[in-house]
Amino acid sequence: MDPQQWLDNFEAKLADLQRKSADLQENFENSQATASSPDGAVTVTVGPNGGLLDIRLGHRATELGSARLTALIMQTVRVAQKQAARNVMAAFEPLGEGTEAMRMVSDAIPDDDGPEDHERDYGPAEVEPEPEPVRAAPSVRAAVPPAPGRPAQPPSRPVRASRPVDDEDDDNQPW
Repeated sequence: MDPQQWLDNFEAKLADLQRKSADLQENFENSQATASSPDGAVTVTVGPNGGLLDIRLGHRATELGSARLTALIMQTVRVAQKQAARNVMAAFEPLGEGTEAMRMVSDAIPDDDGPEDHERDYGPAEVEPEPEPVRAAPSVRAAVPPAPGRPAQPPSRPVRASRPVDDEDDDNQPW
């Protein structure tokens, strides 16, 4: 092979590598993913690194109760993170095909696309309702007319139910 032909081949490979690198960077930046819960109560967007970029709660979210809403948010984030990881892998594929780096990237993404994965991510369709919080009975005070010569006193405020003491709150919440 003559030196000029070798140089031309090298420059062509270099130009191809630069193009693939630029494509990788652009595709990586666009590898965010958005997922919605099956009922539309939660929609999240995560970036290529899996970090949460946006969360939107639909009108149905308020009907779920705090425990179910929390679980639904976490499950929806997990679905979006899996999709973002697949998008990153697809973006990396043209540059890393057949390399050890590509194998490492693909090994980091779970292979769970079946219907049972959707069930695992979102749980069963039927969820037991949360119990209603226990409220303290309102304070009832009989109206007694003031004694002659004494001004009437305003009624006292109802007594609030005390919260159970949780020593761990002091450690976890510095405020």
